[in-house]
Amino acid sequence: MLRRDTIWQVPVAAGLGALPGCGGAIIVVTQYVTGRLSFGGVVAALTATMGDAAFLLIAQEPLTGLAMVLLGFTVGTLSGWVINAIHGGDFLRGSATRPDAEINAEHDDASTPLLDRIWLVILAPGMVLAGLVAFQFDVDEMFATDMLQQPATLLGVVGGVLALSMRLAPRFGVKGDAAFSAGGGLVRRTISDTNFVTVWVIFAYLVFELSVYFLGLDLKAVFDGWALFTPMIAVLLGFLPGCGPQVLVTTMYLSGIIPLSAQIGNALSNDGDALFPAIAIAPKVAIVATLYSAVPAIILAYGWMFWME
Repeated sequence: MLRRDTIWQVPVAAGLGALPGCGGAIIVVTQYVTGRLSFGGVVAALTATMGDAAFLLIAQEPLTGLAMVLLGFTVGTLSGWVINAIHGGDFLRGSATRPDAEINAEHDDASTPLLDRIWLVILAPGMVLAGLVAFQFDVDEMFATDMLQQPATLLGVVGGVLALSMRLAPRFGVKGDAAFSAGGGLVRRTISDTNFVTVWVIFAYLVFELSVYFLGLDLKAVFDGWALFTPMIAVLLGFLPGCGPQVLVTTMYLSGIIPLSAQIGNALSNDGDALFPAIAIAPKVAIVATLYSAVPAIILAYGWMFWME
């Protein structure tokens, strides 16, 4: 349905973007780059996605969280249809469109059948732990033993190092089983693409966290004494790639530091972790689509602020 050039393409893209997390939006961007999806579909997905912050909001305020998901889907769908009507589905495609083979080649990593099996073994408990973490459970405390105090963190470190090593190894001349790595099966492509996204997300989180640490940034202080500009600040924070700043905004909303209008603006403008690989694959498309998502974010955030709060 995502690949069919019909009126339903945009709402399907928005539905993928509205799913908690960032995976759906990443799929949409990839489909656009391979020439199977309209630009409006990208705008719809990036407008609808709230990233990992959706998990936190749903866990703490289920009705508000589900309302944000529904709002993102609705606004994303309408935005995508409007963008396609204005620009057409091939807007900005140009050199961004590339065949699957070229994109897959960019995502090649050094692997062997054994490494892929280890990756899948780590994936099984990792998915369970990730779900628990998303809903704010302390998984280290849940599964701690006398011998191992932080088992979930250790598993994450092992999985992260494996993903980084497989992805970066070819850059250092380590090819692994070249024929297997280039095999292109569904599982192999899934592992390769996940490693690709993981590298970008880890790198970006390091940049963000180290910047906060060394520069002494205090995002909470930005909101103090700026009530009228709070929704706009939240929208601008939504431009920051990654889920870290967006989770922080949601945490501040749940703590009563910022109003619901700011949460609405951030939810519609932010793209979560999806923006990292989107910029890597098609930077101009990602930036323009993100800017377009800010238009409904500002309108609805200030509309709620002036008429409902």
